[in-house]
Amino acid sequence: MHPPARHDPFSPGARTRPCRAPADSGRGDAAAQTDEHMIADGVDDEAVEANRRIFEGSTFWAMAALATLYAMFHMAALNGLSISALTGIELPFLPQFPMETWNFRIVHVAGALVLGFLMYAAADFPGDADAPGTPARPALHTAAIALAVPALLALGTAIWFALLIEGGAMWNGMDATIKFRETWLFGVPLLLATAGAIGLSWAHSAPRARLAAPDIVLGICAVAVAAYLITIYGTLMRNSTGTPFAPIGISIAAVAGTALIMELTRRVAGLALVIIAGVFLAYVFAGQYLPGFLNSPAISWQRFFSQVYTDAGILGPTTAVSSTYIILFIIFAAFLQASKVGDYFVNFAFAAAGRTRGGPAKVAIFASGLMGMINGTSAGNVVATGSLTIPLMKKVGYHKKTAGAVEAAASTGGQIMPPIMGAGAFIMAEITGIPYTEIAIAAIIPAVLYFVSVFFMVDFEAAKLGMRGMNADEIPKLSTMMRRVFLFLPILILIAALFMGYSVIRAGTYATLSAAVVSWLTPYRMGPRSTLKAFEIAGVMSIQIIAVCACAGIIVGVISLTGVGARFSNLLLGLAGVSQFLALFFAMCISILLGMGMPTTAAYAVAASVVAPGLVELGIPQLTAHFFVFYFAVLSAITPPVALASYAAAGISGANPMETSVASFKIGIAAFIVPFMFFYNGALLMEGTWFEVIRAGATATVGVFLLSAGVQGWFMGGRTAWFIRAGLLLAALTMIEGGLVTDIIGLATIAAAWTIQKTIHPNPDAKLNVKGAD
Repeated sequence: MHPPARHDPFSPGARTRPCRAPADSGRGDAAAQTDEHMIADGVDDEAVEANRRIFEGSTFWAMAALATLYAMFHMAALNGLSISALTGIELPFLPQFPMETWNFRIVHVAGALVLGFLMYAAADFPGDADAPGTPARPALHTAAIALAVPALLALGTAIWFALLIEGGAMWNGMDATIKFRETWLFGVPLLLATAGAIGLSWAHSAPRARLAAPDIVLGICAVAVAAYLITIYGTLMRNSTGTPFAPIGISIAAVAGTALIMELTRRVAGLALVIIAGVFLAYVFAGQYLPGFLNSPAISWQRFFSQVYTDAGILGPTTAVSSTYIILFIIFAAFLQASKVGDYFVNFAFAAAGRTRGGPAKVAIFASGLMGMINGTSAGNVVATGSLTIPLMKKVGYHKKTAGAVEAAASTGGQIMPPIMGAGAFIMAEITGIPYTEIAIAAIIPAVLYFVSVFFMVDFEAAKLGMRGMNADEIPKLSTMMRRVFLFLPILILIAALFMGYSVIRAGTYATLSAAVVSWLTPYRMGPRSTLKAFEIAGVMSIQIIAVCACAGIIVGVISLTGVGARFSNLLLGLAGVSQFLALFFAMCISILLGMGMPTTAAYAVAASVVAPGLVELGIPQLTAHFFVFYFAVLSAITPPVALASYAAAGISGANPMETSVASFKIGIAAFIVPFMFFYNGALLMEGTWFEVIRAGATATVGVFLLSAGVQGWFMGGRTAWFIRAGLLLAALTMIEGGLVTDIIGLATIAAAWTIQKTIHPNPDAKLNVKGAD
């Protein structure tokens, strides 16, 4: 996927101009004066990917309405609201809340599939983001229209089944008549339409402003899958999944649904996750032929697919989180975007840190960490804030690869920043059963350590290069920014509500409402139009993450239904018998490998299913084990050779992608060390007395400072020789570990390094002599 361009796709003028203030914002001369020295303008603009359609006319309004209703449906469902509840009028054709859990998740996935196929083409449009596309070939267009017939037949049959069951018909997978109807009137037409439309969409092309016929067929297929599953799961048939009594239609619908999810994931997130999911699916049927711990019992396709579209797979923990917490915070982020809070965050960061040496890099750390915490995707956050910070970093003297690396590392760090953690905290709570507040509190010290390390990395780099900060007339005035500090209120309200004991959904709803309220104190007041616009943006923003979570659910389903996770746990136990450190190192490698090329949420969900249970079997506390795999799943975004965040940053900076990924790995090195310290010192996760926690946090902070000094070769205001750097790295590890003896060793090493640096002044360019050299 190409890096997205900056546009507002749901504005009739999107092809020729970037998004500006909503039409009902009420901006005036005072607003223009306020913005006179602002650097950030457009951070909140929505990105338009190279394969995203940009609609016009009636199609634009129809798609905008569909996206708006989809997001509003979730907000209403999560808060138990409905038209009947609000008016007292019963309307049978509208959903009643709260919806049954499985039905809600099925509708959640189906809605994203319909929106996704209509909005995202199967391939990038040629040229730049505004290229008009090419007309469809008549033969392909006719074939695509013809596929609508079996798709509509499958949908009509699913509705017919619902009416039969509502009328009292008994449904049993062993009944020959039912099996015939499900196979030939529902299943075969559905598979024919799904496979044919996917294939045609790869060859079919339509103008960017128009819907493509194959994609409309795929949307119909998604609705047919949902209609059938809601009908059948509404009976006792959900208890028969995985048995001979399961209707054949469940397996066929799951095959089509799985294909639809993987195709949409390919369109919105690239091939990496799709390939991994494909490998896992192949393992289901090939596992019986594999040796050793990979060997699995034979599983028929009917049995597997009758279970994979349940809460053991696609409708399991990943979709549970995406249908509740993730989409709620996407709506929250969309409201912040509509009220231009993102621009304010970046401008505030420039006002606070822009004049320090290497100022734009420190701004990137602050702004990208804050925005990345909310939006839940490292690469997406790089595009949002990096388009501003990376050119400014290059302007003050950072090498282009370093500029991209800093932005990638900072955006990735946002995924571990409480309280939201890019939705990772909510997935962890769903999988482990550990209260969300406990997870958010445990994440504080590790997040602080990461950002302190990145801060010192860029500060020492700026010191070595003799950089200056930005001039006062180049950045916003801090006094001006402080007058609008109330724009932080939505996030403060969110944090306060969570720790006051409100549910995550209630707290997120309050924070979303507060974002609209505080906008009335700014030039970007949110009226009815911009409120609907925020829901519309949220509907579009949610497509990628919902597709990714559903695709990750396929992998989770394979793991749970084949038992490969348990066998992996046994492998870790065997390694632990040799060395616990070796087992942890192996778990780290697997977590990074599973996460490469995948968004954070999917990377953690898969690693949590494969790796975390094995660590728990080793006797590691559940919270520690999940934080361990979560960190490394997140860090896959900056780990060579596949580093999504680094590659996105390289696209903006113009640097070599591999060099940028190596540089971002170096800048984020502390995050590769700290998880190992969780195992040796639980106080880093707030486990222990207050004294132990404070001491661990303080010594670890000193440790990451020393780590940055050793890696960058800058200590006590000057460059250092190789042996002092080695000593600083050793001291860093001992201080991060946090034991009394190791702290003493670390302090002694620091004292020795300081003494040598100040008294002897060793040559920083001296090389280690090789034996036998002159």
